[in-house]
Amino acid sequence: MTDGDHRVGRRDYLKVAGVAAVATLAGCQGASYDGEPANEFDYETTETAGVDVPLVPIDDALAWHREEEALFADARSLEAYENARIAGAVHSPAREGQEENDPVENRETDTRVVTYCGCPHHLSTLRGASLIGAGYQHTYAIDEGFGPWRENGYPMEGESVAQIPTAYSIDGRTRSEHEGEYAWVWHDDSGQREAAPIQSDGTFSVHIQFYDVTPSSRLRLSVPAGERTGPLAEFVSGEIVV
Repeated sequence: MTDGDHRVGRRDYLKVAGVAAVATLAGCQGASYDGEPANEFDYETTETAGVDVPLVPIDDALAWHREEEALFADARSLEAYENARIAGAVHSPAREGQEENDPVENRETDTRVVTYCGCPHHLSTLRGASLIGAGYQHTYAIDEGFGPWRENGYPMEGESVAQIPTAYSIDGRTRSEHEGEYAWVWHDDSGQREAAPIQSDGTFSVHIQFYDVTPSSRLRLSVPAGERTGPLAEFVSGEIVV
């Protein structure tokens, strides 16, 4: 699996660590970390894995891109990244980046990092929370996500820039005790995946745009309470209970 959700060691330690734990880790890396992102522009934030991740408006992100004032990090799957991405972006998938030699974690911790995904900001804030926890305090997630970046004709590159995958919504329900945790949808054949938080009533809605999947393509839905597999057509036909 490519998102690092089942890895062990340092990355697993960072996955759901609280502020005190990630502060300790950042200290081990030589970073100065006070438990909060810098958020010097006072942007709106969203709480992810116990971390307030700042959401940069897409036009501000575009300005940083034009002026080369930030490192852009694609938090989606490698398949999605290779097909279409923000020009110059590196691949650093949610939650914990690449298993070895992650291109963001090879940079100094004072680097301004802009994460993005297509949902519009579930994967990107998961990656952002992990990076902030590792001492990258100048980390932001694009508020509107990758879709509007594409629609606006902003700089892109990749093997299939003109291809826009069909969008689907997979709605489900699980135990309410898992509020704040995540539901994941995987296309294991390609490594594509998407996530969404579980709400207080146990419901979730995962919005996917996977390349080269059809209604008969088999997907895997994973929540803390269990998993289900089945064709895409089944997953979008009504509420899935796991």
